[in-house]
Amino acid sequence: MSRATLFFDLDGTLIDSAVGITRCIAHALTQLDHPIPSDAELRQWIGPSLRTSFLPLLGDPAKVEAAVDHYRERFESHGWREHQVYPGIGETIEALDADGHRLAVVTAKNEPHARKILAHLPFGHRFEDIIGATADGRLSHKKDLIGEALRRLAVAPDACWMIGDRHMDIDGANHHRMRNVGVLWGFGGEEELCGAGATRLAATPGQLRAVLA
Repeated sequence: MSRATLFFDLDGTLIDSAVGITRCIAHALTQLDHPIPSDAELRQWIGPSLRTSFLPLLGDPAKVEAAVDHYRERFESHGWREHQVYPGIGETIEALDADGHRLAVVTAKNEPHARKILAHLPFGHRFEDIIGATADGRLSHKKDLIGEALRRLAVAPDACWMIGDRHMDIDGANHHRMRNVGVLWGFGGEEELCGAGATRLAATPGQLRAVLA
């Protein structure tokens, strides 16, 4: 396997964070006396930036900013711990690191929160850098986050892969003409990933090394 730089999404790719994210969304909407969408709808919020998801629901930019603040308040105290590591992903990360690949996390999650989570994962130290959203929303969309990752790691897109579970990961990779893998154990699913133009698919973490080869 030739060595490459591998950008991993976080939510839905390394960790199942549905409980933490949906509880924090519900908390934010409760604070604003706004009805809470169904669990199925809330699961679709996992992946996009918070502002992208709150704006159509709340309409008012000031309410969106208030919702983001409420969300982050609960995430800081409780939400960052409310996740499960996907079975097999830790072993896969260790193997890819041993193969000589450069590893980084590229996520629409607030960067300090992403760093806090990775610091508590047993394989978190294998990632050279963690690129996440800025608090002011300047960096929040996946194409911009990937661009920031390319800049920080001083690497060309054709030397990289983006690995993620939602169409935003594939869209961002395709924007940079980067190879990508859509993972089927997260929140997107095969139809969404293929519709976005995923280069390859992996059904389990254990398949990633072979898919990347």
